Amino acid sequence: MKRNINKLTLKAFRKELRNRSTSSEACLWKMLKNKQIAGLKFRRQSSIGNYIVDFYCPEIKLIIELDGVSHDNYLAEEKDEKRDAFLTKEGYRILRFENRYVFEFPEEIVGEIIKAKESFVHSFDQANKIPLS
Repeated sequence: MKRNINKLTLKAFRKELRNRSTSSEACLWKMLKNKQIAGLKFRRQSSIGNYIVDFYCPEIKLIIELDGVSHDNYLAEEKDEKRDAFLTKEGYRILRFENRYVFEFPEEIVGEIIKAKESFVHSFDQANKIPLS
């Protein structure tokens, strides 16, 4: 089977990104690490396919992306759309927040993560329901 998560060819680049994270990434990581939100384990700077995502929760296939100034142009938006289409097709759910939300509205981020978990659990339960007939 082809390796799709954390390709070895991207390992050095992922490590570099972890070592030079933005202040918003560092702040959000403090909230996410050690299963502090809804008992979910997050990884940071993981690769899925050829894309590196900011935060990833394998348990519920959730990706969190923080967008700064570098995402405020047409080319970046086009690239993000292509990447999001690939990740969505692979079954991932993506939450995107502007960097400032980490500092100004952290409770909203936590709320969206909890909603994503509840939605995942509900859809999983529905998909695995055994008919009574």
